[in-house]
Amino acid sequence: MGETGETGSSSATPDTRPTIYDVARAADVAPSTVSRAFSRPGRVNAETAERIRRVAHELGYRTRPIGRARPDGRTALLAIVVADLTNPFFFEIIRSAEKTAIDAGYTLLVVDAHESSGAERRALERTLPLVEGIVLATSRLSDSAIRAVAKQRPTVVMNRVVTDVPSVITDNAQGMRRAVEHLAGLGHTRLTYLAGPEASWADGMRWRAFREATQELGLRARRLGPFAPTLAGGLSAAQALTTHAATATVAYNDLVAIGAMRGLTRLGVDIPRELSVVGFDNIFGSDFCTPPLTTVAAPLRHFGAFAVQRLLNQLRTPSPGLSVPALLPAKLVERGSTARRG
Repeated sequence: MGETGETGSSSATPDTRPTIYDVARAADVAPSTVSRAFSRPGRVNAETAERIRRVAHELGYRTRPIGRARPDGRTALLAIVVADLTNPFFFEIIRSAEKTAIDAGYTLLVVDAHESSGAERRALERTLPLVEGIVLATSRLSDSAIRAVAKQRPTVVMNRVVTDVPSVITDNAQGMRRAVEHLAGLGHTRLTYLAGPEASWADGMRWRAFREATQELGLRARRLGPFAPTLAGGLSAAQALTTHAATATVAYNDLVAIGAMRGLTRLGVDIPRELSVVGFDNIFGSDFCTPPLTTVAAPLRHFGAFAVQRLLNQLRTPSPGLSVPALLPAKLVERGSTARRG
């Protein structure tokens, strides 16, 4: 996906087609200037625009129709970049985001960052010239990199707070406190937190809330990790859990929790009789595992819609006030993976 360009020669292969970056280098301008020269020529110096068109013709570069702007300068395209398209966390987010975009007359492009900041940067380089605005869902980029993106296109960040960039987040503190209070009410006094990615903003917030809640309730708390936010990450956490005396654990997300339960069951640990497990997010399928997972429910069905609506608001009426984070409530869903301490 992206503006890769086409050559006039039918024998050209995808690997040899000139790109917008080739044109930019040859014309000694930024890729964004090349993009504007084709999509919004009125915003580029006439001499520069002519040089870009001449270089593009010499290289055999052609823009793709999907990213071509209309006479009013709009492409009617938005994009959402997700950390991992295979993670069920994003299923409802993408669906609601797409519906909101369509209802507003936009098409939503979905980009997978493969849990890699490098892949995310490369995807954004290809995507930004095509779209009017972008949603970064659980981005692995640095704050400075996200602010650089926001300077190029209206941007909304999900599941993270970045100064001066509009964001939509779950109330991590509220959700984690509900989880800790639930376990304390079941008689658990030694709790473990299974951490997510080391650079994750949400992980930092959840661990802080977990630590504060356990301290206030007089419970003992330990942190294990970091672990990948996947089933495999949870499987890795299972072995580490067996060496600790905790009787309950709260995981960074549902996938880590489900993976940990699977690994612990293989090791002969009875869940929840010997160890209670709580996840975070209430993803699709969290009630299908054995036992069904007790979890902190994030409002995933509204998450994507809210983010796209904030993006649309930026496009219509840019305002400094829009950079204040939007906080969505979290609640605890009690299922079979937690029980009273035996």
